[in-house]
Amino acid sequence: MHPYLLLGISILAEVIATSALKSSAGLTRLGPSLLSVLGYGLAFFCLSRVMSHIPTGVVYAIWSGLGIVLISLVGWLMYGQKLDAAAMAGMALIVVGVLVIQLFSRASGH
Repeated sequence: MHPYLLLGISILAEVIATSALKSSAGLTRLGPSLLSVLGYGLAFFCLSRVMSHIPTGVVYAIWSGLGIVLISLVGWLMYGQKLDAAAMAGMALIVVGVLVIQLFSRASGH
C-alpha cells in the first residue's frame, strides 16, 4: 500500500480513537474504550509501516500536525468546544508547515 495512504489511515484512526477516548468517560464506557484501543492500535501499526518509507521526522510532523487540526475540528463540531482566533491561526500555521514539507522539502520522501 502507498505510504501516504497508510499515513492518511493512521491519522484518521488516531482522530477516531481520540474522539472515542473523549466519549469513553475516563475509560468507563466499554464501546468507546474499545474503539479507542483499536483505533490507536491501527494508527500505530500503520504509522510503523510508513516509517520504513518516509523519514521519521517528516512522518511525525505530518501525523501530529494534521491530527491536531482534525481533532480540534472534531471537538468543535461534536463537542461544541470553542476555537478562538489564536487557535485557528495556530492551526493554519500547522497546515502551512505540513504543506511546506510536502511541496518544498526533499526530506519528505516522495
